[in-house]
Amino acid sequence: MLLRLRDIARFYGPRLVFSDISLDLSRGEVFLLCGPNGAGKSTLLNVMAGLARPSSGEVLCDEALRIGMVGHHSCIYAELSALENLRFWAGLHGLRLSDKELTGMLERLHLGAAAHEKAGTFSRGMTQRLDLARAFTVNPDLLLLDEPASGLDEASLAVLRDETAAAAGRGAGVVLITHRPWEFTFPGCRIALLENKRLSLYDDLDALRERATGALQR
Repeated sequence: MLLRLRDIARFYGPRLVFSDISLDLSRGEVFLLCGPNGAGKSTLLNVMAGLARPSSGEVLCDEALRIGMVGHHSCIYAELSALENLRFWAGLHGLRLSDKELTGMLERLHLGAAAHEKAGTFSRGMTQRLDLARAFTVNPDLLLLDEPASGLDEASLAVLRDETAAAAGRGAGVVLITHRPWEFTFPGCRIALLENKRLSLYDDLDALRERATGALQR
């Protein structure tokens, strides 16, 4: 088991965000995490990443777990070029990747032509793609993506789907927050719905629609 949550609860002061959350994530497995705004999806992702501690319950994982995460706030350094950003993050994770390998990742995210441009000059969509390239570059065991489609056009969204599927194919466990799960139809993926402070698990989108009528709106 790559990651295991057992009876997780989280409070902000006196306010309960969620409780009684248990989840097992295996290597190569993809979870789509859905739910209304304010349900606590980002907080739950931070708990999985070790960036926030649960108020109760336990998070079990390998201490050597390599995590790639894209949150609401970019981890890109504006004064560095796209290539320098990837080089920095790869080095931070102890990876010795050549500039050719790093440029190859930028090219897959349609950023090859901007490899030597400062990231501070990038558009919102380009910054998001560079942040995704950063997460994929570290070859994570656990990939946590918080609304990664934000700011992406259709071509970039297709690349995101392909790269996420490739990461899962290499054995990474993936948790992806989205309000539009039909955009991410990975084979064998499961859907987790966080709503009313509880997490419900479904085998696929059809099961969610059948058992939680009205939970999703196209």
